[in-house]
Amino acid sequence: MIPPNIQVPLSEMELSYARSSGPGGQNVNKVNSKAVLRWNLLQSPSVPEALRMRLLSRLQSRLNNLGEIIIASDTFRDQGRNREDCFERLQALLIAAAHVPKTRKKTKPSYSSQKRVQEKKRRHSQKKSLRGRLKHSD
Repeated sequence: MIPPNIQVPLSEMELSYARSSGPGGQNVNKVNSKAVLRWNLLQSPSVPEALRMRLLSRLQSRLNNLGEIIIASDTFRDQGRNREDCFERLQALLIAAAHVPKTRKKTKPSYSSQKRVQEKKRRHSQKKSLRGRLKHSD
């Protein structure tokens, strides 16, 4: 779920349409059903700075030189569903970046686990020492 303080208005996004690729007969040559969503992450005033930094680090490969996230969809045969698919994919990216990972707390091994490790090492050492040459006492 996107936190309530994050709301990206449609005015910050730019939607364009193009002809889809792939098979589809005459329809694919006539109708602009592919939706392309552009959203400038660097200049968006609606994103908190902490979230912007997380998004920038996670989405470096998806950003262009201007700091825009470009999401294209030509999955469906009609423009409306492809537009909705673009919005859903942007929402999924924002949800993933909004999740703050828990910081790891160091824990000490328990007393019994330390004893088990020591006992295992002692047995292993004993096993290895028995493989050596026998000493003759004359």
